[in-house]
Amino acid sequence: MSGSTFGERFRVSTWGESHGKGLGVVIDGCPAGLALCEEDIQKFLDRRKPGQSRYTTARKEGDLVEILSGVFEGKTTGTPISLMVRNTDQRSRDYGNIAYSYRPGHADYTFDQKYGFRDYRGGGRSSGRETVGRVAAGAVAVKILGELGISFCTYTKAIGPVEIQEFVKDEILCNAFYMPDAQAAKKAGEYLEECMKKQDSAGGVIECRVTGVPAGLGEPVFEKLDAVLAHAVMSVGAIKAVEIGDGVAVSRLNGSVDNDGFVCKDGVVSKTSNHAGGIMGGMSDGSEILVRASVKPTPSISQPQQTITNTGENLSLEIHGRHDPVIVPRAVVVIESMCALAIVDALFVNMSARMDGILKFYGKASEN
Repeated sequence: MSGSTFGERFRVSTWGESHGKGLGVVIDGCPAGLALCEEDIQKFLDRRKPGQSRYTTARKEGDLVEILSGVFEGKTTGTPISLMVRNTDQRSRDYGNIAYSYRPGHADYTFDQKYGFRDYRGGGRSSGRETVGRVAAGAVAVKILGELGISFCTYTKAIGPVEIQEFVKDEILCNAFYMPDAQAAKKAGEYLEECMKKQDSAGGVIECRVTGVPAGLGEPVFEKLDAVLAHAVMSVGAIKAVEIGDGVAVSRLNGSVDNDGFVCKDGVVSKTSNHAGGIMGGMSDGSEILVRASVKPTPSISQPQQTITNTGENLSLEIHGRHDPVIVPRAVVVIESMCALAIVDALFVNMSARMDGILKFYGKASEN
């Protein structure tokens, strides 16, 4: 299967299935000398693992990471880093009734049409559990970026019709939804309770804010930073739309409002606004990067749904098992991880963009 690798200089390849022996990722291109241990990665995996609240799947996975290669005496060696998380709570019998039928909203039908075969136990490679590898790699990327003073703030902006009305950063880790608004989190809980009573699910919106990114990352044509970020985030199975900065709202603005002005004070360049979300002409402008992702409702619901079998017979299907009524809270760290992977890769690509930078790196600048 192609399409399991992301990045040019900082390349990650995820592997594994939701009901196989385990899942993981291989990271190629991580520089030597980065302090790294399993706890650094585990903190990220703990943010996405199941069973965190009544609003997530009851599947009991510890999601304990193992570093198989690429780290020696607490530091990266410059060789490929292989990370693995073993599956310990598979219940494949829960998926027996979909072995020969296609679940609405899932990749069952399309996967079957592409390969002529599919792993029906939870969706195999198409399962949201595939994101374990992305998050493990994202933890490494975030640590690299932290060394450069680049930081992330990622949170739930909305669940269903409930949207945050204020931003209190310290509140993000104080509720089950990773919302920076306590009142909105309370209302989101009430909304989800109603969804659960109806055996239904909900979607939502995630925002990722990245500060400290230097100006000039990205390319002016096909490899624009916003295009790469959109690719990274859109590659997450549940994401149906990606916005940068004001996103779709710019279609209702005038140029006099949408254009971000520049000012220079004490030799420091800044902007008068940030409608562009930190990226202009495909390259970072040094201001905060804002990425927004729209997450679809969890497709696995217990309501009867119309579908067909793999032989073309019509039937009504009720999906049972352990599923999230909303996947937004667990997807917050997934979006952060994908943004981190894209930005690290852009940083590494950018290292060869200018001759003066190459000369300086190799200690030749004084000769020219």
